Amino acid sequence: MNLYTLNLAMAAGAVGVIVFACLFGSAPVSVSDSLLAFIGQAPEPVQLIVLEIRLPRALAAFGVGAALGASGALLQALLRNPLADPGVLGISASAALGAVVAIYFNVTILGAFGLPVMAIAFAGGAMLVLYMLGARKLSAVQLILVGVGISSFAGSLTALAMNLSPNPFSLADMVNWLLGSVANRSFADLAFAAPFWAVGAVLAALVAPGLRALALGEDTAYTLGADLGRIRMLAIASSALLTGAAVAIAGAIGFVGIVVPHLVRPLVRHDPGDLVLPSALLAGALLTLADTGIRLLPFTQELKLGVAAALIGAPAFIWIATRLRSIGR
Repeated sequence: MNLYTLNLAMAAGAVGVIVFACLFGSAPVSVSDSLLAFIGQAPEPVQLIVLEIRLPRALAAFGVGAALGASGALLQALLRNPLADPGVLGISASAALGAVVAIYFNVTILGAFGLPVMAIAFAGGAMLVLYMLGARKLSAVQLILVGVGISSFAGSLTALAMNLSPNPFSLADMVNWLLGSVANRSFADLAFAAPFWAVGAVLAALVAPGLRALALGEDTAYTLGADLGRIRMLAIASSALLTGAAVAIAGAIGFVGIVVPHLVRPLVRHDPGDLVLPSALLAGALLTLADTGIRLLPFTQELKLGVAAALIGAPAFIWIATRLRSIGR
């Protein structure tokens, strides 16, 4: 299967998954009525449920999954580390910290988008710190170590904010945010995240050819004329924008960015430049399916999407790690 056919098949599958997610939920709406809602022929309450509740939630799950999948593919190629993900450079933890700070200081009182703005701002702050510390010149190993440090520091500040939470309600909001969810997301939320995702996607497309050269090693890529500093900063900026907007919409959701590129890599003959788009499409479809599944589980309280992703992704991560025997040698 060539790349064009693969991407087309995955895109068609993603559309099918989004439609599927709109057909099922806790509300007693038949499949036929749900389908009629797409052409405006269903009763008004059904139209509201399908088009204003289920559809934006499905699109949010797909967008978040696609952003995390693309970021994982970018960072695994950039760092030449098959276990890298958007959290390895501290971007996810910094975005989560921004959201927690917004809740702690009740920034949402200034507007509905106060929290997502803070999440994206802190993700951008992590990218700025990496740049100031010399991300253009650091080796891949040094970059990982700096990212781990940023992630640990952001995590400790998040824990501090939770420890000093002014009231139980703020603490509950922080915990709910960190667990990750796309419940009750609207088209306004998607419109807010879309520009960041779009710019991140453009940067990912620009850096893809350089990732092929980087796969041969930094020294070889340099001799081939690749601008390693430019490649590194474009990849980090793309990942920051994609991940920051994803965390701003859904909170902390892990393992998607690690696992999905491994599923796609054999299909693109391990070409890092071709890996980003199909990883995004598959990750978006899988996260949408996961969100649909948790909506249908017979629990009195809905399972959080981040919890479901961890329950599925953690065993997959362990399986992947045990197969990568070259790591650490």
